Amino acid sequence: MIKNIQTKIILIFFILGIIVISALSVFHILMLEQIGKSLINDDAYSIIKGQISQTEVVSIIAIGVFAIITLLVGYFVSKSVVKPIDQLIQNAEKIAKGEEVQIQETAKKKTQIDELVNAFSLMTKELKQNLNEMGKQKKQIETILRHMTDGIIAFDMEGAIIHINPAAMQLLNLSSQEQNFDQIFNKLHSDINLEKIVYLENWTTSKQRLNIGEKYVNLLFAPFQDENDKPAGVIVVIQDITEHVKLDNMRKEFVADVSHELKTPITSIMGYADTLLESEYDKEMQTKFLEVISSEARRMAKLVTDLLILSRYDNKKIIKEESEFDLGDLTKKCIERLKFEIEKKQHNVECFVTANVPPVHADKYGIERVILNIISNAIKYTKENGTIKVYVGFVYNDAYIKVIDNGIGIPESDLSRIFERFYRVDKARTREMGGTGLGLPIAKEILDQNNGSIDIKSEAGKGTEVVIRIPVNKK
Repeated sequence: MIKNIQTKIILIFFILGIIVISALSVFHILMLEQIGKSLINDDAYSIIKGQISQTEVVSIIAIGVFAIITLLVGYFVSKSVVKPIDQLIQNAEKIAKGEEVQIQETAKKKTQIDELVNAFSLMTKELKQNLNEMGKQKKQIETILRHMTDGIIAFDMEGAIIHINPAAMQLLNLSSQEQNFDQIFNKLHSDINLEKIVYLENWTTSKQRLNIGEKYVNLLFAPFQDENDKPAGVIVVIQDITEHVKLDNMRKEFVADVSHELKTPITSIMGYADTLLESEYDKEMQTKFLEVISSEARRMAKLVTDLLILSRYDNKKIIKEESEFDLGDLTKKCIERLKFEIEKKQHNVECFVTANVPPVHADKYGIERVILNIISNAIKYTKENGTIKVYVGFVYNDAYIKVIDNGIGIPESDLSRIFERFYRVDKARTREMGGTGLGLPIAKEILDQNNGSIDIKSEAGKGTEVVIRIPVNKK
């Protein structure tokens, strides 16, 4: 495009030059011809005609010189002006093309970068969500472990503690000094070996029972593996089985006590019956033997009845017939039923009922059994000519019966066990008086079933105070 402009400029310059030179030549020739016409002399006219010819030659030469000058000027302009401009334009075009390509590449790269940024943003968001979820799950697991009643300890392959919850610290009586497997179980005098548990799991026991002070605990060892299925450590689960052991011991004692309680009267009955069969005795001796047999049989019947009642309460098979009744009237009727035993030991029994005791709503038959048991115990374990006072009243939302005697009392060391089945303070004396050791456990069971309670305070040799509370009927 620049070259075309250059050619046009030179051509125009050349044409204008020719026109100017031609015009000047023509004008000069016309002037000479005009002068020649005015002259008369032929010699002068020949001179002017010669000048006209010279002017034509000069014009042609001038045109040729101008043409050469035009070419030289064109060349100079082309070299000095046009060519640099052309190169500048070409360079500009190249730069423009390069910038366009660069812009396209930059735009492409920007698009790729934006996609990469979006991908990273999405990955960051998902990673953040995963981390938050993991953190949430970790806190949930830590909270569960922290509040578990079972102890949890995790050990690595070196025996160092990875995690331990408060229950484990408490159950094993651990302090901050025990920091590894050997220290903990050496303190507990246990021969548990970490390597055997991990590598010889199928040949070693994974359970152990330990006695720690007054506590009994079960230890369960469970090896765990890493992501490559290689042994990574051991988790120990500690369970407090103290209550289970106590209940198991109580069960064993219960069976032994029942066997003993049944064996004694059965032995007596068999002995006296065999004696009567083998020999002939007078009427008086036979009557005496039969009275013993009858007494032991009644004792067995009472024991079996009490056991059946306890069993029904334990298995929730007792059908309570709840009704509304006056606790004061029921207490007086119970005292009246025990009048023969009271007169036999010449006790002074007084009953005080406040006027504002509201009626109670409970199992009347069960409450009557409890009152009879408590008052009969007071009569039984109070020496002759003793004093027994019975109070019936109301406090807060409970009606209460308080029985106070000045009998033999209960040692302080035995008070915590008097509600255990077959437990008796003085077994020989209790058996002599016909007790089975089941009266108070039955009374407590009945009161528990009726949302009531029983409390006993006593001092050996000074007497006993029993308080029974029963919720009143709320209208």
